[in-house]
Amino acid sequence: MQVLYIILIGLLVGLVARFLTPGPNPRGIIVTVVIGVVGAVIATYGGQALGLYHVGQAAGFIGSVIGAVVLLVLLRLIGR
Repeated sequence: MQVLYIILIGLLVGLVARFLTPGPNPRGIIVTVVIGVVGAVIATYGGQALGLYHVGQAAGFIGSVIGAVVLLVLLRLIGR
């Protein structure tokens, strides 16, 4: 059940990040879920490195969206 929760939250985070990021974005629902989940991981570890979160504490929804937007921008820079 927890895997379905992760996929659902990843989809929501990925959709919001794609909406906020202008320009062409990767297509497909699986890619959107992966972007959302990886964005949450980036936000969690980045927030821990910056001292925003404690070890073992996950990033919130807004932090996950920011992490996904950062990932989309990086993918766009590398894709060129």
